[in-house]
Amino acid sequence: MKSWGIIPARLASTRLPRKLLLRETGKTVLQHTYESARRASRPAGYCVAVDDSELFAEVEAFGGRAVMTSPDCPSGTDRVAEVARNLPDDVEIIVNVQGDEPEIAGAAIDLVVDILERDPTLVMATLATPIRERAMLDNPAVVKVVCDARGRALYFSRSLVPHPREGADEWLAGGPSPFLQHIGLYAYRREFLMQLAAMPPSRLERIEKLEQLRVLEAGFEIGVGLVDEPTRGIDTPDDYRRFVERMRAAKPS
Repeated sequence: MKSWGIIPARLASTRLPRKLLLRETGKTVLQHTYESARRASRPAGYCVAVDDSELFAEVEAFGGRAVMTSPDCPSGTDRVAEVARNLPDDVEIIVNVQGDEPEIAGAAIDLVVDILERDPTLVMATLATPIRERAMLDNPAVVKVVCDARGRALYFSRSLVPHPREGADEWLAGGPSPFLQHIGLYAYRREFLMQLAAMPPSRLERIEKLEQLRVLEAGFEIGVGLVDEPTRGIDTPDDYRRFVERMRAAKPS
């Protein structure tokens, strides 16, 4: 079953302007993401879905494949779907890798592809990791997911779910954490991605501002794979500073 990775890349960003083109490490955030994603073995190829000529030129400069998409795409999913429509007919699975995740693990990408390959009843797959820190439970920027016994998503929320009636501390201290942080890496069956991009935003999606709720509210199932650690995305200046520090510390002296 052939899969393909698409990295949606948008130049505008609110909390960290032009973050994909920051290059204090000697490479841009976008190049780091592209190179990290290519460490996965399952996708047959990658391209970057860009909305700006500067991003297009950057991708071509580091040897990647860039595809210009409409600046009117309302979301990364729509940008990915626009590119996916024109891929070869034998590509069946599309992986959506966020452009601001320069430390994405190749094994994580392979896992979401594997979930769809193993279960033909699923139309979409994503990842989650156990929450082990109390402060993360009440942080609305940390999206939580609840799964059933088969590893299918029941609900995603910015609130704490499941809600521990008698307090969360004992659950965090008493063994494996029952709280899961959602990781925004997605794989879709190609035909479903086209369908998803055509769906209007759902009621729950508008309330929580979480696009994946559109899928659940429409009655589809999302498979969730578990990984040990979250992917470190870059949203703020502090996120980028810590990333640069990690990159410099990892370089041989």
